[in-house]
Amino acid sequence: QVQLGESGGGLVQPGGSLRLSCAASGSHFSINAMGWYRQAPGKERELVAAITSGGKTNYADSVKGRFTISRDNAKNTVYLQMNSLKPEDTAVYYCNAKLLIVPNNYNYWGQGTQVTVSS
Repeated sequence: QVQLGESGGGLVQPGGSLRLSCAASGSHFSINAMGWYRQAPGKERELVAAITSGGKTNYADSVKGRFTISRDNAKNTVYLQMNSLKPEDTAVYYCNAKLLIVPNNYNYWGQGTQVTVSS
C-alpha cells in the first residue's frame, strides 16, 4: 500500500510565497515521476508542474518563472515552491505520483491541499 501525504497549503496574500510538500510512503515501489495538479472551483484539474526521476521538469505556462518543482529521491518527496502568488493561483493542489510496483505502473493521488491567495 502506497500513500501520498501532502502539506504546506494555506492562505497567503498576493505576491506571497508558499511551499508544498508531498511524501510517498509504503514499500516495494519506485517512482517514475511526481507532480502537482490543481483544480479551481468550476474548472478542470490541470497540471501545474512535474518532475521525472532524472530531474526533468515541466511547467504550466501560467506558473513559469514563479513556481519551482524539486524532489528528494532519498525521501521520496516532491516540493513545489510557489512565489509571486496571484489570486488566480487559488485552487486545491493535488500531488501526483506515477509509480512502478512491479510488474505494473500506477497513478497515485494525494488528498489535496487548499491554497488561497487573497488580501
